[in-house]
Amino acid sequence: MRFLIIFFFFISNTFANEVPEIKNIKIHKNLKRYNDLVFLDQKKNELDLKNFKGELVLLNFWATWCAPCKEEMPSLDKLLTNKNLDNLKIFPINVGNDSIEKSQKFFDDLKIKNLNFYYDNPKTLAKKLSLRGIPTSILFNKDGKEFARILGSIDFENKKFIEWLSFYN
Repeated sequence: MRFLIIFFFFISNTFANEVPEIKNIKIHKNLKRYNDLVFLDQKKNELDLKNFKGELVLLNFWATWCAPCKEEMPSLDKLLTNKNLDNLKIFPINVGNDSIEKSQKFFDDLKIKNLNFYYDNPKTLAKKLSLRGIPTSILFNKDGKEFARILGSIDFENKKFIEWLSFYN
């Protein structure tokens, strides 16, 4: 019985740390904790990431002029409705200094129906998280610690990605 439990623990932890055949996912061996990760909603109200403990959080950084952002946004929209990820919160954060009207047109043109867009709090969040480009998606576990980054665009509907991410849900 002990062997079976140890074997299951080993297999479970190995699966959680594997990159699901998507080259631009970086999984951290040492989880990262940040203080004061604040961003803005469309009415300029502040949202603090610490208020979402207990939930899996994906921050997606984008801009209207970013072609790869445009390519991945529809699949990110569909990810929010995935039944296997019912504890997932997605916050697409515009870092391109785009107006609300321009951001809304971007979402409307792409037929984004499930997501709302947010803004960086005068680019302090992008600096704190050391963003190097967009799109970048950062994943936080239920304890509010960063456990992975997606550098560049991906297909958020990829079955292997969803299977991997559901382990953290």
